Amino acid sequence: MSRRVVITGMGTVNPLGHNTYESFNNMLDGENGISEITLFDPHRLKVKMAGEVKNLNLEDYFDHKEIKRNDRVMLLGLIAAKEAFEQANLNQGDFDPYRFGTFVTSGIGGLSTFYEEMKTAILNDPNRVSPFFVPKTIINMTSGAISIKYGLKGPNLPIVTACSASTNSIGEAYRNIKHGYIDFAISGGSEASVTEIGISAFQALRALSTSTDKDRASIPFDLERNGFVMAEGAGVIILEEYEMAKKRGAKILGELVGYGATSDAFHVTAPDENAAAITKAITLALEEAGLSREEIDYINAHGTSTQLNDKIETIGIKNAFLDHAKKISISSTKSMTGHALGAAGAIESIVCLKVLESDTIPPTINYRVKDENCDLDYTVNQKKHRKVKYAMNINLGFGGHNAVLIFKKGDELND
Repeated sequence: MSRRVVITGMGTVNPLGHNTYESFNNMLDGENGISEITLFDPHRLKVKMAGEVKNLNLEDYFDHKEIKRNDRVMLLGLIAAKEAFEQANLNQGDFDPYRFGTFVTSGIGGLSTFYEEMKTAILNDPNRVSPFFVPKTIINMTSGAISIKYGLKGPNLPIVTACSASTNSIGEAYRNIKHGYIDFAISGGSEASVTEIGISAFQALRALSTSTDKDRASIPFDLERNGFVMAEGAGVIILEEYEMAKKRGAKILGELVGYGATSDAFHVTAPDENAAAITKAITLALEEAGLSREEIDYINAHGTSTQLNDKIETIGIKNAFLDHAKKISISSTKSMTGHALGAAGAIESIVCLKVLESDTIPPTINYRVKDENCDLDYTVNQKKHRKVKYAMNINLGFGGHNAVLIFKKGDELND
């Protein structure tokens, strides 16, 4: 059994906006969502910049009890889920709850709660640790909270693969629908790791930019790049079987047609220098989609702004697409949002869907200095209008995880 899988809803909250419309419009305008850290006092750290969700009043979405009992990572995921469900126009009577899966993940989970409760236990009294400590910190709980809120009783499977987590989660949700195990899924990711422990931990790995200039902090593919910028945010999409979407009159935002996943089996943090597994993930996605390499018009690259990632991801794209690589419009929207770790792939999948809808490529902003090792079309500094039928999202994670999704324009499916 092989069925078509379409997207009928999407939602996001991230450093560029509190919803999909606001986020993508700011992205096309080249807005920079990176700024000085305000969620905690960073004076003891070398890293001063992050991608924070700005002007977010949680009380606009939740009551006091919900805010107290849920970590920020869960609350961000619930905000994104609400937008996605509203756009999909799905109500509980529209589906069999046992045929609706939840695949919403995180790279790290409730890190703020973990840090604060550990301080309580160590510095004060372990008997004063909150009873909500466990349910607020475990990575599956954003997915759990969403399934509880919307009564979704199908498989609840947040796939945890570091910075490719939400991309893998979307891919696995796609396969579950495609092969007939379920009919609907909500999938994506949420992250809230802009905390003192989160920043200090990645700083210790020398993975983060130490620039104090927000316009030179996240600079993917630029020769002067020196690390990624940590971000928070969430992105989720609603996937459903095509015939069901058509029957209920849903507006189709795009079709998911291919998924590839591989492992470098090389190093815990560094990518394989020959990019063999990245190349394979791309080719696997193309094969499942039944596409030639020449049919891909746009790639949202992982593009983290680290020296190794951007160089080796470029090699992987060139190995997979050969001469066509230089004809593809590429952008790293992390130049504007920063890197939301496990939520990045979902946010960037939404970007792919908006690119398909608008035929407009968002820029890679603040690009100044050319790197001879990064010689593709990264849509530098200005958006570009181009007809896009197929868009690809690439995400890579510590541990050697590689995940690739291919989306198709949905216009013809709404006829």
